[in-house]
Amino acid sequence: MNTTARVGSFVLGLAVVAGAATGIGAAVGPVEVVPERHGGEHEAPDVGAPTAGEHGGRHDTPTDPVESAGLELPGGLTVSQNGYSLDLLKDSLPGPGETQLQFRVTDLAGSPVTAYEKSHGKDMHLIVVRRDLTDYQHVHPLLDEGGTWSVPVTLSRPGEYRVFADFHVEGAETGYTLGHDLSVAGRYRPATLPAANRTARVDGYDVRLVGDLEPSATSRLTLTVMRDGAPVTDLEPYLGAYGHLVALRDDDLAYLHVHPDGVPGDGRTDSGPEIAFDAEVPSLGDYRLFLDFRHDGRVRTAAFTLSAKASAESTEPTLPADAGEADEPGQEEHNH
Repeated sequence: MNTTARVGSFVLGLAVVAGAATGIGAAVGPVEVVPERHGGEHEAPDVGAPTAGEHGGRHDTPTDPVESAGLELPGGLTVSQNGYSLDLLKDSLPGPGETQLQFRVTDLAGSPVTAYEKSHGKDMHLIVVRRDLTDYQHVHPLLDEGGTWSVPVTLSRPGEYRVFADFHVEGAETGYTLGHDLSVAGRYRPATLPAANRTARVDGYDVRLVGDLEPSATSRLTLTVMRDGAPVTDLEPYLGAYGHLVALRDDDLAYLHVHPDGVPGDGRTDSGPEIAFDAEVPSLGDYRLFLDFRHDGRVRTAAFTLSAKASAESTEPTLPADAGEADEPGQEEHNH
């Protein structure tokens, strides 16, 4: 089935299941439309002050209505899948600042899951990003005996954030990526999506991207890490590879799984300067890519905007002398 037909079937399917369950609105994201982003940041209404307290039991139907319709969604668009649900203990905050983010993954009976299998060296990967694709953080929470995950995060500006939990339940056939919205009260000023870029500079490192995204196809993306004009050939392993790449689709923030080609110590994968990934995207449109890499004991993040086109033609990037800084400064793990 071609891309247009698949997208059309997806939209029609959502219309069919829209009234099938009371939980569908929460499952696919907020009803409020984020203002169109162009020409820099602009005003939007205040995000209302939250009501304190825990938020559980949002989803009244045991079966995800999207799954019931036989639709295949990208990761992160729903709070529930195959009986597993992402439950934030608090899904709204009174204002920006550092907070202890706590959540559970529950099963079909509503009980917290306590047994996980490691994926990329961790039991849980948590991605937190504002809905305008800024303030990106990739952190690794800690699990207590009762099944509650906890991790400190800094939400520096008001607005709507998306929280992605990427995990593999012990004994399950596949891993899951569930998404949940988190509101931070205050005046929300969405930022413009950065223009498409093939180079990013972060903390003295220049990262170049070669490759294109093509819907319904596996795309090879190669990122080359340079420092002071010299190739970095001693990258350090991070999450079972020499880099970790997250791709998010603009507008709905669909979470795309991107797989590294090769692992440290396999006898064929060099420790830089190139890091290769295989990416699959479900549709045309703009995507924001975040590359985490470790060098000199620190994890840094380089960000890119890339458009998926029906007929992609690879282009070799050139690094201008005045290449701009990456949007998010590199920081230590748990805040980068």
